[in-house]
Amino acid sequence: MRATLRKPIFAIPVAALFSTICLAQTTAFEGNVTGEDGKPVQGAMIHLDRKDIKGNYKVKTDKKGHYYYGGLPIGTYRISVEVNGKEADFVDNVRSRLGDPIELNFDLKQAAARAAAAGGGAEAESKDAERGMSASQKAEYEKKLKEQQEKIAKNKALNDAFNAGVQAEEAKQWDLAVQSFEKASQIDPSQNVVWGRLGDSYVNLAGTKTGADQQAALEKGIAAYQKAIELKPEAPEYHNNYALALAKEKKFPEAQAELTKAAQLDPASAGKYYYNLGAVLVNTGQTDQAVDAFKKAIDADPNYAEAYLQYGITLMGKATLGPDGKMVPVPGTAEAFQKYLQLQPNGKDAETAKAMLASLGQSIDTTYKKTKK
Repeated sequence: MRATLRKPIFAIPVAALFSTICLAQTTAFEGNVTGEDGKPVQGAMIHLDRKDIKGNYKVKTDKKGHYYYGGLPIGTYRISVEVNGKEADFVDNVRSRLGDPIELNFDLKQAAARAAAAGGGAEAESKDAERGMSASQKAEYEKKLKEQQEKIAKNKALNDAFNAGVQAEEAKQWDLAVQSFEKASQIDPSQNVVWGRLGDSYVNLAGTKTGADQQAALEKGIAAYQKAIELKPEAPEYHNNYALALAKEKKFPEAQAELTKAAQLDPASAGKYYYNLGAVLVNTGQTDQAVDAFKKAIDADPNYAEAYLQYGITLMGKATLGPDGKMVPVPGTAEAFQKYLQLQPNGKDAETAKAMLASLGQSIDTTYKKTKK
């Protein structure tokens, strides 16, 4: 009868793989252009000129007079509409925002009225633009003007808070990062990227705390990830980082479910998600399931060196002792360490892999040469 070896203890760091993803900071503008006759203007050229950093973009309106331009960098813009080669209207100093497109509509009838009244200063221009309007038209004009001003102010505050949070993250000032992202979440609770960053910051803050303070920060981080997932359930990075926070709270079944979800949503990065799943399972003593998870990581990414190493280490825990007292590894153990060395001959865990092979009585393939630095 073979005796089962005690499982070797190896620390597998469970780290957030995508805590700084996210985070492409882009914006979009859209709206409608109506002519002086009240009908949609097709083929009007919309110019989007960035003012804080040089950048010029343009797009034409469709047959419904609608335009859309996405993927723009966050910044301050002058948006203008050109009809028949002439600028017909514009909006200046528009600060773009994260999330949903900013809606800017152009009514060329009102623009013509403002242009005709130009020359009397901003206040006079506004009053002259309203001259000739009916009471209802005037009220609608003033309402839209106020709404636009409020949007611009809100967008500026949101982006200022968000960017302050990003800068604090980069400086590892987690308290300040939390404060900034909390502020951004209050300004606009519909921004998933804000909640994702807030979750990251709370979890990192928890790493600097102990006891009740650590637990409180972790719980707030988990709540932030839940909100990010609610707003954008198809984002794998949120499920991954949420899972790692759950694992820190020892909520392992929930963590496993979230990591599996991340792998399903992002097959191209499934190896990393399954690797994290294997780490969670090892840390909870579920060796058989951990072996399966690391094997899935390898199947998803055959060049994932670290997955081979951890797969081999986990298989070591399933080795037995033969009648002669020698170690009897399960099939694939030595091959996993050899594969790691093939992929990373001078990797940070190369000596560990060699030590594991030596303990198995295996020779090391001398064709694995150290690469030049």
